Amino acid sequence: MSLSIAPLAARLSPRERTFILLALSLGGFAIGTSEFASMGLMLEISRGLSISETQVGHLISAYAIGVVVGAPVLAFAGAGYARRTLLLGLMGFYAVGNLASALAPNYSTMLVARFVAGLPHGAYFGVAMLVAAAISPPAQRGAAMSKVLLGLSVAILVGNPLTTWLGQQFSWRTAFALVSVLAIATVVMIARYLLPDPDEVRTSPMRELRAFNRTQVWLALAIGSVGFAGMFCVFTYLAPTLVQVTGLAESWMPLAVGIFGIGAIIGNVAGGWLVDRFHFRAAALVLVWSIVVLLAYPLAAQSVWSIFPMIIAVGTMGALAAVLQTRLMDVAGEAQTLAAASNHAAFNTANALGPWFGGMAIGAGFSPATTGYVGAATALGGLLLWGVAALVDRRSRSAVACEG
Repeated sequence: MSLSIAPLAARLSPRERTFILLALSLGGFAIGTSEFASMGLMLEISRGLSISETQVGHLISAYAIGVVVGAPVLAFAGAGYARRTLLLGLMGFYAVGNLASALAPNYSTMLVARFVAGLPHGAYFGVAMLVAAAISPPAQRGAAMSKVLLGLSVAILVGNPLTTWLGQQFSWRTAFALVSVLAIATVVMIARYLLPDPDEVRTSPMRELRAFNRTQVWLALAIGSVGFAGMFCVFTYLAPTLVQVTGLAESWMPLAVGIFGIGAIIGNVAGGWLVDRFHFRAAALVLVWSIVVLLAYPLAAQSVWSIFPMIIAVGTMGALAAVLQTRLMDVAGEAQTLAAASNHAAFNTANALGPWFGGMAIGAGFSPATTGYVGAATALGGLLLWGVAALVDRRSRSAVACEG
């Protein structure tokens, strides 16, 4: 990859590089806003489509399944195309999927629209990360990639409270229409500022696929898929928890989503700090923290004074994303594109499992706050998978030492 980075990075001025990163980050902002919009507007969508809250959870799961399916498939299928072309196509596709969501007349069509909207999510982030690295000097690549992910964090802090408020004031459809506009704006900015790179070295799909098929890659993805489900389990049913358990009005939801965003940004910063100091052990620390937070959540939900600090704590569980992204970069070898895209597929597997498990508990007659206990069980599952990965690592090092 280094052969293709230097010429492009050298041709760009700092101003041009800033605009490209801003365009990529805007795409991340659009994706983050869409991904969490259904959670903040659960009650509005439920009334608007005349469906149950559990069925809204199914809509969230449909989007997540779209990410899981689309991330590896589109990353693999697009490996032979120029990254600029891929980004334009993926974000154009995203605009169409969210416009379909805004116009969906009933539950069935909304389910299909959310699945379609999720397809380009992971592949976009995977390609955007590679572009961010390619346009930056070697010493600034990490910072450039973090700026792309910043769009996702800002979406949780600003985009989701905004769409929640707009949905409450006008219609839940406004949220998805706004995302479609943001996606189109991203297409325009990428087309304007990211010029074609004739020196770009395109990867081979089969080479990436062979490098991707490693035990530690699959274990890292499994940790994210299971261990991260607890956060989505709780956040998906935050609105009914606030209304039915804490006793707050629906008008508190934009504030609650914004506070969750504060926790997510804290988690992103903490995740980078932890992985620099503890490497893969940081995943175990985050998962243990997640178990403690989720076990405390049902009790904290009983009071307005404790629920909001607890929402921040739940948001900090996002630290696991940075830890596992670094882990995948370390173990994926030549499969960097597939790994980057599949990391988002893993977390959206969690986004599918969390609402599903939480919906099962609520459907069985339990309080929405019991999603904390369900989430703690999935975090424990992620911790057990981390233990398996650590054991495989230890045995691999022992085998190498014996051969030496």
